This record gives sequence, C-alpha cells and structure tokens, in this order.
Amino acid sequence: MSYNERQPPHREIRQSVVRWTFQQFQLDELCRRAAEIGLDGIDVLVPNEYEVPSRYGLQCSMAYVGLGDNKAVGINRTEHHDGFEAAFRKNAPLAQRAGITSAIALCGPRSTDLSDEMGAANSIACLKRLAPIAADYGVTICLEPQNSKRDHPGYMCDRITWAVNVCEEVGSPNVKLLFDLYHAQVMEGDLMETIRANAPWFHHYHTGGVPGRHEIDDTQEINYRAVLKTILATGFTGFVAHEFIPTTEDPFDGLKNAYQICNRALSEEERTRVAVSH
Repeated sequence: MSYNERQPPHREIRQSVVRWTFQQFQLDELCRRAAEIGLDGIDVLVPNEYEVPSRYGLQCSMAYVGLGDNKAVGINRTEHHDGFEAAFRKNAPLAQRAGITSAIALCGPRSTDLSDEMGAANSIACLKRLAPIAADYGVTICLEPQNSKRDHPGYMCDRITWAVNVCEEVGSPNVKLLFDLYHAQVMEGDLMETIRANAPWFHHYHTGGVPGRHEIDDTQEINYRAVLKTILATGFTGFVAHEFIPTTEDPFDGLKNAYQICNRALSEEERTRVAVSH
C-alpha cells in the first residue's frame, strides 16, 4: 500500500507532531516516520511545506501563515496589522488548497508603552479584521497562550483568562485557541479544570513534559493519560500535537511512547462511555 492509500483507523482525537522539535530530520523523513508510528499529521509548517505531509497520507494539522513572532512581533501591536492581513491573504488560499484548516497566531511581547488591556484591545481588533478572511478559506485562527515564566519572558498572552476574553470579544467561530498543555502547566497548572471550563475555545492542543519540555513519560509531572481523557470527554475531535524536545538515543522512541499513551487514554475513555451507555 502506498502512503497516499494509507487509511489510519478512526479515532476521535487525531495525533500529530510539531515540526520544529524534530528539525534535525528532513521533513520527508519526519513524515515517513510519523506515518509509520500511526500519527495523522505534522504541525506548524510554513507555506512551502504545506503539501509535503500529503505524500505520506498525513495532514498539515497547523499552518504558520505569518501571524506573529512570539519574540518580537505580534498581533497586540497595531502597526503590524496591515502586514499580518497581507500575509494571511497570501497564505490562506495556499492553506485551503492543501486541505489545512488551522493556522497559528502569536500575541507578541509586553512593553512599557503597551498595557495588557491595550494589548488585548489591539489583538481583538486584528483578529476581527482577519476572521472574515479565515471564514472565506475555511481556516480557524488559533491564538496560542505561552508561558512568560520560563520560555518566553514578556509574552503578553500568558494567561488563559486573557486569551479566552480576546476570543469572546472577537466572537467568531474562526478564531479560537491553541491550548499548549506544557505552557499552561508551567504558568498556571489546573489543566483538567481549565479544559472543562473553557473547552469550546480550545481548537487544538500541544503536549510537552514539565519540566524541560521533554518526553511525556513518567519522569515529568503531567498525567497525560488523565488529561487526554478529560479532553475527549469534552467532545473534542481535533488534533493533539506532540511538541517535546527528544532526549532519547532514537528520538522517535519518545514519539512512539507519546502516541501509545494518548491512544491508551482514548481507549479507556471510550470503554467507559460504552459501559455507562449500557
């Protein structure tokens, strides 16, 4: 069977891997190995990479479309909004052609001349401007909260309540959140209750071990099996993308283990629901 004929088994939650964490491998090699493990996609690809996963029966599960740089430039400053709209108008048709339905957006840093309240207002204005374009091309823009405590000092969108408020004010089904479990655990914790309380806004998830953003094994503090069961119980049917920096001799060993952990969690939750329904 060719990769293009590959038919992965039906799963309510699909798994993928974030490109940058395996950047030592060519994208074609990463796609090949991901398909062999059983993953369904590759996450956060740039436009000239959009079409590559389909060669291996995979999807590009999240696209980078030029909406921000978390270190210097983001949607929280109005002087960048024209450039973001131009980039999105250029890249959204390419994403649609490749069957991509999710695109990442980043907020940008705090600064002495920009309060969190003004940054939120600016972000809302930018996303309202982009939402009709997203709707035209069948794309959901996913704003990503990230931790400012350790990895991204000064990043403004570092609290879930701030990010949810932005989405609520935009009021578009094409603007939601990428909930990165690693960042949220470092910044706030309380993952399972946060998921239950805000599930309608979480369009996409990222994993990663805490501390260190390494494998999601038993050396770190997040109980991913329980977290994945919580995600499934909300009715989520999108992608969970693994975003950890491998430490094992064969980097794909940790990816295989992450895939198995998540599949076991989903199987357990499915068995529980079947038992309850009877």
